[in-house]
Amino acid sequence: MFTLKTTVLTNFVNYRLIGLLGLSIITTAAVLSINTTSSAHHKEVQLPLITTPKVVLNTLTPAAVIKNIILPPTYEYEVKQGDTLSEIFSRLNLPQANVKDIMAADLNSLQIDNLRPNDILRFWVADSNHRLNKVQLQFNVAHTIDYTRDKNNDFDVKEVTLPGVWREKVINGNIHGSFSTSAKKAGLSHSEINEILAIFKDKLNFTQDVKAGDRFEIVSKAKYVNDQASGDTELQAIRIYTKKHQYSAYLSSDGNFYDQNGESLQRAFLRYPTTKRFRISSPFNPYRRHPVTGRIQPHNGVDFAAPTGTPVLATSDGVVTRVTNHPYAGRYVVIKHSANYSTRYLHNSRILVKIGQRVKRGQKIALSGSTGRVTGPHIHYELLVRGKPVNPLTAKIPLAASVSHQQKKAFELDVVQYNRLMQQPLPPKESEIQVASNEPKDS
Repeated sequence: MFTLKTTVLTNFVNYRLIGLLGLSIITTAAVLSINTTSSAHHKEVQLPLITTPKVVLNTLTPAAVIKNIILPPTYEYEVKQGDTLSEIFSRLNLPQANVKDIMAADLNSLQIDNLRPNDILRFWVADSNHRLNKVQLQFNVAHTIDYTRDKNNDFDVKEVTLPGVWREKVINGNIHGSFSTSAKKAGLSHSEINEILAIFKDKLNFTQDVKAGDRFEIVSKAKYVNDQASGDTELQAIRIYTKKHQYSAYLSSDGNFYDQNGESLQRAFLRYPTTKRFRISSPFNPYRRHPVTGRIQPHNGVDFAAPTGTPVLATSDGVVTRVTNHPYAGRYVVIKHSANYSTRYLHNSRILVKIGQRVKRGQKIALSGSTGRVTGPHIHYELLVRGKPVNPLTAKIPLAASVSHQQKKAFELDVVQYNRLMQQPLPPKESEIQVASNEPKDS
């Protein structure tokens, strides 16, 4: 049963507003009192005392209070499993038209139609006409998105990411049962475990090669805002010891993982999501004027003028994390390739994959089309690095098999630093430990 818990703060807002307006009236009286005193009193009061109330008076007029005060939200809701934006709006008696308006504004981030458990939604609703003025989606203490109504009655989108402080920690443990179970007991999250499995998928079969008594060491960093964990984490280094081999992975500054010798552990990307090169009908452009709405909105991908039915290819190995039909993005697919890389493919006529499915580089995942709000059939392709859209045609993506010459020295210094952090001695018989080769492992 869908249950909506809301915190209604309207009365509190009204009292606060009345209080501030009252303060404005008192301040006005104070200024009038000062200005009507005798000349002698005027000298005794001194100019600074006259100047200060005048400044306060100017900033606390009723109009200024209403315009500038930061009001608390009218409603706050924690998203539960299975919730949809439409259902939440219905519970708040907010027009479904607002849902479409916000989804239209959200087209470039595609976040609010993909609500996840524990996300927080906040709503600012006017008392007089129950008009929705703002929605805030909070993922964690460091990351929010604001949807604010503008003078044209549309919603502006602003993504806020607080910098915070990143703190490193070392996690190590022995294998008892499966690697996943042992890593979870040691403190790794589900997403971190899946990332490790993906990093070593071509070199290590975790079911057959990792046995009881084997060990692992991991350097991870977590983001804190005001000493509160945000939930954002990033793997930095991984070492796994089996009976006869040592497997390692280190994060380079380019966002990719390499072994201790600087050899890539991730499959290279394709630069284009098609076998044939099509004309670019709309390039990556943070300041594009939308051809349908006429508004200046970022175009976070590249559009290829491909006819309906053209095969759309996954540009790298990964897992399908989203398949949906959006009123403006149309039928689209999201593929997560690693903790740092994901791709999106919009406006398709048909989707050929399912959520949770593993796909290979070059695999056909969809057929192009013109679904959603578009002017004609095309392929819209996006590349996101650490959650931020980049130009997929110019971004530095894993195209090479090893660390670049320019980054080699810095990478080697990072490896030394991570190894010092872990400081885990090798098993007793060091002579039996060999560094694993970079040849893919059959699984």
